[in-house]
Parts: sequence; C-alpha cells; structure tokens
Amino acid sequence: MTSQEQSKHVSFTLLVAWLVLLSSCKANPRSNTEIEALLKWKESLPDQQILQSWVAHINATASSPCRWSGIACNNEGSITEINLAFMGLRGTLQNLDVSSFPNLLRLDLKVNNLTGTIPTNIGTLSKLQYLDLSTNSLNGSLPLSLANLTQVYELDVSRNNITGELDRRLFPDGTSLSKTGLLSLKNFLLQRNKLGGRIPEEIGNLKYLVILALDGNHFCGPIPPSIGNLSHLTTLLLNQNELSGKIPISLGSLKLENLFLFINKLSGSVPDEIGNLSSLVALHLAEKNLTVLRVAGNMISGTIPNEIVELSQIGYLDLSSNQLSSNIPAEIGKLSKLSYLILKDNKLSGAVPAGIGGLSNLESLDISINMLGGSIPDQIGDCWKLQSLSLSKNCLNGTIPYQIGNLRALQDLDLSFNSLMGGIPPQLGSLSDLENLNLSNNSLNGLVPTSLGSMVSLISINLSNNNLEGPLPEGKIFRSATLEAFSNNKDLCGDIQGLRLCNAPAIKKGDGNMKSKLVIIVVPSLVGALSLSITSIGIFLFLNKKHSRNMVKDESTSNSENPFSIWYFDGKTMYEDIIEASKSFDDKYCIGLGGTAKVYKVEIPGAQVFAVKKLRSLAEGTETENIKSFTNEVAALTEIRHRNIVKLFGFCFQEVHSFFIYEFMERGSLAGMLGSEEGAKELDWATRVRVVKGVAHALSYIHHDCSPPIIHRDISSKNILLRSNLEACISDFGTARFLKPGSSSWTTIAGTYGYLAPELIYTSIVTEKCDVYSFGVLVLEVLMGKHPGELITNLNSSTDTSVPLKNVLDDRLSPPRSLKIADELALMENLALLCLCAHPQSRPTMRNVCRQLEMQAANN
Repeated sequence: MTSQEQSKHVSFTLLVAWLVLLSSCKANPRSNTEIEALLKWKESLPDQQILQSWVAHINATASSPCRWSGIACNNEGSITEINLAFMGLRGTLQNLDVSSFPNLLRLDLKVNNLTGTIPTNIGTLSKLQYLDLSTNSLNGSLPLSLANLTQVYELDVSRNNITGELDRRLFPDGTSLSKTGLLSLKNFLLQRNKLGGRIPEEIGNLKYLVILALDGNHFCGPIPPSIGNLSHLTTLLLNQNELSGKIPISLGSLKLENLFLFINKLSGSVPDEIGNLSSLVALHLAEKNLTVLRVAGNMISGTIPNEIVELSQIGYLDLSSNQLSSNIPAEIGKLSKLSYLILKDNKLSGAVPAGIGGLSNLESLDISINMLGGSIPDQIGDCWKLQSLSLSKNCLNGTIPYQIGNLRALQDLDLSFNSLMGGIPPQLGSLSDLENLNLSNNSLNGLVPTSLGSMVSLISINLSNNNLEGPLPEGKIFRSATLEAFSNNKDLCGDIQGLRLCNAPAIKKGDGNMKSKLVIIVVPSLVGALSLSITSIGIFLFLNKKHSRNMVKDESTSNSENPFSIWYFDGKTMYEDIIEASKSFDDKYCIGLGGTAKVYKVEIPGAQVFAVKKLRSLAEGTETENIKSFTNEVAALTEIRHRNIVKLFGFCFQEVHSFFIYEFMERGSLAGMLGSEEGAKELDWATRVRVVKGVAHALSYIHHDCSPPIIHRDISSKNILLRSNLEACISDFGTARFLKPGSSSWTTIAGTYGYLAPELIYTSIVTEKCDVYSFGVLVLEVLMGKHPGELITNLNSSTDTSVPLKNVLDDRLSPPRSLKIADELALMENLALLCLCAHPQSRPTMRNVCRQLEMQAANN
C-alpha cells in the first residue's frame, strides 16, 4: 500500500469513527448526510488548498459545514449554497451525491478545471434556483433530469465541451398544466460548447426568458419562429452556428437590445420587422450570406458601425430615415457587391468618403437630406454602373467633379440644395441616358454648357437659384422647360417665356428703385464735397417697397400704422419732433452705447416709440469713420426688408445731428437677456430655437436673396435685438459690405472679437462665410447661455470635434422635456460646429443651415 493510499485509508477510518461517535450525539440527521456527501466528494478529488477547511470533528459544532469554505446554510443548519467559483478546483462531479442536498438553492462552480459529465441525477435538486457550471472542461450531454429544475432562473453551462442535442423535454410543453421543464428560467446560456441538432420549437415556451445564448455551437436548421413568443427576451445570441433558412419575422415583435446572428448559413433578406426593434443597441449580422438589409423608417440612432463593411455579400443596404449620426464608414468601398446604398434622411456628417469609388457594382446611391460637408469625391466617377445619384440637401461645397461625366448609365442626377460652386462641367453632356438633372439651389456660376443641349434623353432639368448667366443652349429640354427651371439666376437669357431674349438688353435688377438708391448714395458724396455745409435730410418710406426676389413682403406693418407717412413731404417737421422728444438727445433717453453711436428711446406724441441711433458728431474728429458707417448702413438697409432684420424708417445726415430711425425693440439685446438670470430663464429652449431660426433666415436672406449679396460682418449677441414676443432681429449694419462679383474681397478688420472668423483675422479676406462663422459662435452662445470661447479653444486644439449636447446646455434651464425640442437643439449644436470649421469652404451656407432647421421641424 502506497503512502497516499495509507493516508486516504486513515482519513476514511477517522470518518467512520467520527460518524459512529456522532450517532450517539444529538445532531441534525440531514446535516450529517450533507457532511458525509461533501467529505466523500472531497476524498475523490486531488488534494487542494481550497478544501482544507473541510475536516470532520468529533465536536458537532466545530464540524458544522456552515463554516467550511464555499458553503452556506439556512437557520436549521442545512446547506443552501455551494459556491467554489474561480477557485481552480480540479476533479470531477461523479462522486458528488447531489441528492443529499434537498435545500440547495445555489450551485456555483464556474471557472474551474472540472472534467467529466454533469451528474445525471442533478434534477433531484428540486429547490435549486441558480446553476452555473460554466468555463470548465465538462463533457457528455445535458442530463434530461434538468427538466425537474422548475425553480432555476439561471442555467449556465457555457464554455465546456457539452455535446448532443437539446431535448425538447427540457422545456415546458406550453400548457397551463405543465409541471416539468425549466419553467422559471430567465438566463439560459449554453454558448461555446459542441451542441448540435435543431433548436427545439418548445424553447419558445420559456415565457420568462431574458437572455438566450446558444452561440458558438453546431446548431443547424431554421431559427424557431416560436422565439418570437419570448416577450421578455432582450439578448439573443445565435451567432457562429450552422443555422439556415430565413430570419423569422417574429423576432421583430420582441424587445431585443442585442441580436447576434453572424457566421451562420442564413439566407434571404433581413425582414422589415427587424426595424421595429426600437430598443436595439447591437445588431451583428456580419460574416453571413446577407444580401439585403433594410431597416429604414425607424428611430435607430448612434453611428453606422464600421463592422458593416464586413458584409461581403450585401447587395442592398437601406438605413434611411433614422437618426444615424457621425461619418459614413471610410471603408464602405469594401462592399464590392453592393448595388443599392440608401442612407438618406439621417444626421450623417463629415465628408463623402473617397472609398465610395470602390463600389463598382453600385446602381443607386442616395445620401440626401443629411449634414455631409466637404467636396464630392472625384472617385465617384468610378461607379460606372450608377443609374441614380442623389446628394441633395446636404452642406457639400467645392465644384461638381467632371468625372461624373463618366457615369454613362446615369439616369437621375440630383445635387440640389448644397453649396456647390464653380461652373457646370461640360462633361455632363456625355450622360446620354440622363433623364432628370437637378442642380438647383447652389452657388454655381458661369455659362450653361452648350453640351447639355445635346442630351436627347433629358426630360426634366432644374438650374434655378444659382448665379448662372448667358444664353441657354439649343436643345429640346431648353425649349420645353418652364421659367421656374431657370429662375433666380444672375442673367440667363433664352427663348423661354419670362426670360429675356438673348438679343435684348439686360435690365438691371432693382432699376425700378434707382431714384431712391441714387439719392441714398449721392447724399453722403455731396456732403463730403461741400464739407458738410449743407444739411441733408432723407426720409424714405420702405414699407410699401416691392422688390422682385430680393425683397420679402412684411405684412406686420401697414401704411396707416407708420407715422412717417404724414411726414413724407416734410422732413424738417420730423427732424424737429425727434429733437424735441429726445430733449436734444438727453442722456436720460439713452438706452445703448456703442463705439461710434448712442441709441435713444424716442416717443413722439401721437406716434409709436422709436429707437434713434445717433452717430457721434463730426466735431469729434471721426468724419471719415462716421461717413463710412452711415453710408454702409443706409446702403444696406435700403436694399433689404425682412421680418428678422430691424426696420429702418428714415435717416438724417447733417453736421450737428446724424441719426437713423428704427423700430423700437422692447426686449433689448440677446446679450442682455442671456446675461441676466431672469432673462435667461425667460428664454426657454423653444424660444431659443426660434431665435436661432430667425437669425439664420435673416442671414440667408442677405447672403442669397439680395443682389449683390450683403455681408453683415458683426454678428454677435449684442447686435441681435428682441421684440416684445422675443422674436429676433439683426441690427447694426454699420460694418456691412456688399459682395460684388469681381471686386476685391480684402477689407479692414471689423466686428466683435470672439465672433470673428479666423481667416478674417489673419488674411483680412471677407466672404459670406465670415458671417457663417459668427453665426456658429452665436448658436453655441444661445445654447450655453454664455460666450463659448473656452469651448471653441478646446475644439481647435483637439482632433475630436464632437461635444455631447448635455455638456453645452445652459444649466440655468431644466433639460428639454420635449423630444422635438431636444432634436432641434442637437441639430443646432451640430450645425454650429460645422459653421466653426477652420476652412471657410467647409462651412455650410446659411441657405443650407435654414433648410436643415426647417427639415428637422418638418420631420418632427
């Protein structure tokens, strides 16, 4: 007999002796049986430190198993828990008599080195609630007696070497009389084993199931549609099996948060019903023969996962009309079999990836109604099978790539509502199959290429709202199209009713108002020439002006409400009334002070209240500065009329008093409101959204609907004034500048520091994108309730330009309760960050900003 055998013999002899002595003592007979079962199991295992406390003593109290490592008992001293998880336990379960533990509630042996099979009588643990044998090296099949564990809520035998099939008798039969099967199961984890066969239809009777993990096995056949009955299921992991057939549409009725089906032999398309999984956090379908994925028209948010490029067999991908944000995956070009890519109507930003040119089988590409910026990649011309291309309603800039002319199969091309510049490439005339062409609402200039006239297949064209000029080409489409297709351009001519004939002289826009414009321009010149020795008073009635496309009718004020109508022919009377009402501009009427002017509140008896902006007198040594500011403001404000631009009623320019007469804005400046606790709270989230929209519409108007366009150059919260209903208006056009084609874009720096575009500071080059940058600063200020200087500095020094919305919201207001308002605030933040791009051409136009804001409102 070896020493080890002798040791075991001695131990067993002591055990017998102890049991004989114990029989004469008063002890719990059930406890004795449990002790005996544990010690017998210990004897069958290799010696190991974890079980050193399992020692029998003659003293019953000292030998109580309730004090042993990994053992817990109830008040009667009966074992309720055996927990030896993560202990490095070696051996088998063959000599563990589980029937000796009738009160056992928890058996946890996970992450050990156990081998052999699961005891066949494990079902005798009738009170067991938790069974975890995972991450061992157990083999054999699942004992049928598991069906007796009707109170088990967690069963985990994952990461073993279990073989065989899932017997349908393990599950309830679905009737109310059923008393067997895993009735209470919530978590059923069999992953990473060697199980095979079909998944029984009866698995759908586990009505309390929350997690079902069968991944990493050899299950075959179809996914049981009955899984759709598991109304509490949140996680379904069936990946890495050999499942075949279609994905059941019944899965779409669940509350799934995680659905993994990758690496199987599934076929067919992903059912539309999968799009109903509104709680879905993770959907993993990669490495399966997926050919169609359509989850359009839902509320799916977050980013497009980069893993989607691993769907090597995908031919149809439709993620449209969701809430997806961030970038299109850069490696989208890996989907070489993709024929249809539809990502429209989301919140995607960033650039159109150049890798899209690798989609050589692409027939339709629609990424319209997003927030994509940058230029259209030249590589798009490599998608030679493309029949339909829509990039409309984004923030794309740069020129139209001439390579689009290589897309000879193209039938529909829509690049409208962007910020595209330059000319229309003549190469588009090579698109012999093109039927519909929409380039409207951009900033395209130059001539319409004559090559477009030879496009015999063209049945629809829209070039409106650009800066195109010159004659329209000869061709069928240019004879049959209506005026709307070419309206609002610089100076197109052709044989279309409403356009001038090309041999007729051009009529300058606004000629009908030349008289008033001439007076406005000439007055300062005469004043300068005569050394301001002649008093000049100009009173102009702007309320009844009717401009063509560069005037917006404002019906909020009628002639009868305008007191200046009675002064129209008596400027002297008006002048005297203002001087009298303001007590010769007494400081007690002063409501605002700027660098070159003071603003007074003037109430004329029998008339309304006005804001009179008085420039510093010429005697103060600022003659040139005053004349320039006056000229700018008069020239700008006589050209424009918009409900979100402060109304100019009249002006006076003479040596003693030079002033403007505006409508009075009752609530003062936006800066003042945001700067006070009470004012900030009155500007609730819905009001702040309206303020931003008002400013955006006004800027879009002066940039795109005035000819020539006007740049404000000093957009800041102090120059945004609020009416009594908190409607926003842009004021102070003293630094405004007309953006005339062909003129120099160099200028002296003007505006408010903290709002100035970086290129203006360093290069003194002014474009409408300077206003766009200032608008971005203003939007963040509206969101934050303070100037965002520190945030902008952090963004400039970081490669991560994403900022969580909650981090920028004014903490003086409660978070938005309305989903509609929350979505609009999120869009405002995203647009602001786009407007703050360091490169001017990467910023959206104000026209595009307005469209994005309006589309968001319409979608809600």
